[in-house]
Amino acid sequence: MEIVEDIDIVGAGIAGLTTSLALFRLGIRSLVLESSDRLRTTGFALVAWSNAWKALDAVGIGDSLRQQHLQMNGIVVSPTVTKQRTSEKSLEGQEARYLQRNLLLEALAKELPSGTIRFSSRVVCIEESGLYKKLHLADGTILKTKVKL
Repeated sequence: MEIVEDIDIVGAGIAGLTTSLALFRLGIRSLVLESSDRLRTTGFALVAWSNAWKALDAVGIGDSLRQQHLQMNGIVVSPTVTKQRTSEKSLEGQEARYLQRNLLLEALAKELPSGTIRFSSRVVCIEESGLYKKLHLADGTILKTKVKL
């Protein structure tokens, strides 16, 4: 079966879901292909700095995530051998928060229209076809797309 889509995004990770949500906010539909059967929310927290929060605000999820994550006030640097503090840096004027990967992915996915993420869709081959790209999926489906990200 061959399906035509304007924009296909490979991978429902942080970058793929954020890109899809940003396009959706601009009125552009996309399809996110994820090889797993669900969001892969395992992983560690990351530190999101001021520019990351501006990007999260731009796609409309910054405020809800702020409510779930505490602001960092400073950083302490300690060598792993001696474990004695060698330096401290204040983060005054910066927005830095530890951000749980699973909460970020879930917030992004929740804002996308139903059907935007296609799970169990492993891309096995990509071929050029004139102005289109053909994405061959493991289940035999062929997606014909103008833009592949």
